[in-house]
Amino acid sequence: MAVNTDKNSYTIIFAVAMVLVVGSLLAFTASSLRPNIDENKRMEKQQNILYAMGVNGNEGTGDITFVGTDIVAGEFSKYITQQLVIENGVAKEDDKAYLIDIKKEQAKAKNGGTRRLPLFIGKKDGKTFYITPIRGKGLWDAIWGYVALDKNMVVLGAFFDHAGETPGLGANIKQRYFMDDFNGEHLLTDSGAFKGIAVAKGNNDPKNEIKDDFEVDALAGATITGDGVSAMIKKDLKLYLPYFKTLK
Repeated sequence: MAVNTDKNSYTIIFAVAMVLVVGSLLAFTASSLRPNIDENKRMEKQQNILYAMGVNGNEGTGDITFVGTDIVAGEFSKYITQQLVIENGVAKEDDKAYLIDIKKEQAKAKNGGTRRLPLFIGKKDGKTFYITPIRGKGLWDAIWGYVALDKNMVVLGAFFDHAGETPGLGANIKQRYFMDDFNGEHLLTDSGAFKGIAVAKGNNDPKNEIKDDFEVDALAGATITGDGVSAMIKKDLKLYLPYFKTLK
């Protein structure tokens, strides 16, 4: 059978052209959406930082209501009085500190590089809040959050989130009751040594009334996720200890 090479060539050329056209359209679409994606990430980070320090729209005991996207930039400027980046033990002001990618900074440090540590200082109701980002690994994927501290590294508020933990189990790190359990918890011993906070089973304090035991009650059926929260608190917040020692 004779093969029509001209027809086959045209088919191949057409297919290649279509691939190029589709690729160009996808690239154009991605490029067009990038500003919106970046803006959404910016607003989300600002909302999370503010939530950790208690600037939110919560009314009921179970609410998790963020500052609205229409006012978040103004509220961030109002309550966050200073943004710092700590690198090699030196803290410098940087008004874009909230845009630092913690995942990339962790990878950099793992490969022997110097990690930058963002720190946000906020003022509300006569109190000073030091808000730190943290990131770790849950059962299935990444977990992260922001923890607000006073100068003695006592927790004033927290916000946690996840990429894919199990609904009703590990995903409950994003529930109000779990986040609120951290309020008032101590990170340092009486001697000033860093200990962290463990998400522990059977800690004999189900109502979380004891705030200097370095524990909060575990989530039912979510041991690995809870261990991930404990680990990221200990690993990431300990890096800030030298800075907090300068506040004494």
